[in-house]
Amino acid sequence: MTTRKLLLISSSRAANSGYLQPALTLLQAHFGAGEVLFIPYAGVSIDYDTYCDMVATALAPVGISIRGIHTYADPVQAVQQARAIAVGGGNTFRLLQQLYQHQLLEPIRAAVARGIPYAGWSAGANIAGLSIRTTNDMPIIEPPSFTALELVPFQLNPHYSDYQPPGFHGESRDQRLGEFMQLHPDTPILAIREGTALAINNEQMQLVGDSDGYVFIGGQKQPLLVNQSCSNWLISK
Repeated sequence: MTTRKLLLISSSRAANSGYLQPALTLLQAHFGAGEVLFIPYAGVSIDYDTYCDMVATALAPVGISIRGIHTYADPVQAVQQARAIAVGGGNTFRLLQQLYQHQLLEPIRAAVARGIPYAGWSAGANIAGLSIRTTNDMPIIEPPSFTALELVPFQLNPHYSDYQPPGFHGESRDQRLGEFMQLHPDTPILAIREGTALAINNEQMQLVGDSDGYVFIGGQKQPLLVNQSCSNWLISK
């Protein structure tokens, strides 16, 4: 049996919510009270200390404290000793580049395999997949590889929306994901809307929240129903 406890959150906000407010109950149940190692590497327009302060303020009401990985002399040891790990949103390319630079991909994989709870939102959710090739972010920096943490056997597309602004002539989200499917027809993409998350416990997975998502695979767009099991997508093809 695969051991993993993951919470992959589409976004830190939904509609007009406060920061992390839609996910507070989920994060409380996922982590319990205590300290969580926070990885702020996706932050670009915000410095790491300010980012950590923002997350700490949001999580304090549910008894969760955080310490930023950048405050440790040895980031690998910080991951190895962590009770739980959270990875914030921002730019996915910057996040992955920093994980490679600090040699953290294997330690995080090993921690999750030991049963250490992992939660990520936006970019922090994106890197839990096979690769970051279905992120919405601009490639502002080049990581050594697009291969991500591979904690789940599929691609992710957080912040999913099929809204097409009137008069807009760029590619829609569906068209961009369709291009990925054209080249990789056997690789699933789980597209999750803001205000939802994938909750994974070992070999069980459920989309939680208030909006259905979609699975893009083999040239088809299939519904991913909220509050129902979608554990079949945890099975590697």
